[in-house]
Amino acid sequence: MPERLVFHIDVNSAFLSWEAADRLRHGDRLDLRTIPSIIGGDQKMRRGVVLAKSIPAKKYGVTTGEPIVSALRKCPHLLCIPARRELYHRCSRAFLNVLSRFAPVIEQVSIDEAFADMTGTALLYGPPLDAAAQIKDAIREELGFTVNIGISSNKLLAKMASDFQKPDRIHTLFPEEIPNKMWPLPVEELFSVGEATARQLHSLGIHTIGELAQSNLALIRSHLKKQGEAVWNYANGFDSRPVQAESAQTKSYGNETTLAKDVTDFDEARAVLLSLSESVAARLRADQIKAFCITVKYTDHQFINQSHQKMLASSTNVTEEIYQTAICLLSEMWRSRIPLRLLGVSASHLDDNGFYQYNLFHGEKYKKLEKLDNAIDSIRSRYGDSAVRRGRFLPPV
Repeated sequence: MPERLVFHIDVNSAFLSWEAADRLRHGDRLDLRTIPSIIGGDQKMRRGVVLAKSIPAKKYGVTTGEPIVSALRKCPHLLCIPARRELYHRCSRAFLNVLSRFAPVIEQVSIDEAFADMTGTALLYGPPLDAAAQIKDAIREELGFTVNIGISSNKLLAKMASDFQKPDRIHTLFPEEIPNKMWPLPVEELFSVGEATARQLHSLGIHTIGELAQSNLALIRSHLKKQGEAVWNYANGFDSRPVQAESAQTKSYGNETTLAKDVTDFDEARAVLLSLSESVAARLRADQIKAFCITVKYTDHQFINQSHQKMLASSTNVTEEIYQTAICLLSEMWRSRIPLRLLGVSASHLDDNGFYQYNLFHGEKYKKLEKLDNAIDSIRSRYGDSAVRRGRFLPPV
């Protein structure tokens, strides 16, 4: 039986790279990756943060996750680009499509990273470094952005390897390489070690991954419980999790937004739900998937979270049906005038068969809505997301 071989593929500065590649493809001469730039939405929006940054922006000390106003103080000439979620989902699908040509099994971890089980593929693509180079080069040449690839015998070590020097690099971290490549690193760089765990480890005199690996497991477990045992195993490179393609029953398509201001008016909330429903439905249609379950969630001004879901009689990817269901769900759980800070819509319990039992939107009406959605998708695919806009979202005249 061939030795297990796992790749972790991570897109470099995904949102910014995808925006740059799309602009270059449409005739722009300026590559956003070569200047101080970020993806982060409108800086006037409350709680706007940096979602992705260029390498030149990083040189000014700009960090992912910091407020946009803070980033602008560090670099006043920083170019701030609003996020385009639909573009990112299209690029993510294209990224996964390339991976599927090479790997028998792919596990998507997030929109911009995935594991690939490459066990037994040596006769097809050669040694691991050669196979990784073929994947990396195919993504760069066909899609216009770069990735890092980590190679090892398990998911943990492959993930750690892909986080080594960036961008556009390939790194290995096999068990025999752990003492030289992983153990000297600060314990904070170990997968799953957050700030609180790191503080507890520091209090025990543990500052590097190697010190954690060589510490007494009983001691670590007594202070950190199950989390302590997990990080001790990771520090020693132990990870038995398989690369597993995601089940359609557990996968979901969702979108959420932090509101520019607290919303207390239901009509304003309806407009947000419409935008979110459009995004979710378009992604379902792009993947030729329908969903049986619609969920709406909100966070109020006191940061209390609520969610409510409904199972449909038949699966759907029609914007109007998802939107109307979302309205019903929000109306059932939102007490009037409670200020909302965040709204989200998601679709789950997926179905790729496409059969529809006419219930809420019967006969010709449902068919017309399907045709309308498909026409809008086609226009936006060719001319951009703003080519067709609902009257609800147009500025007043």
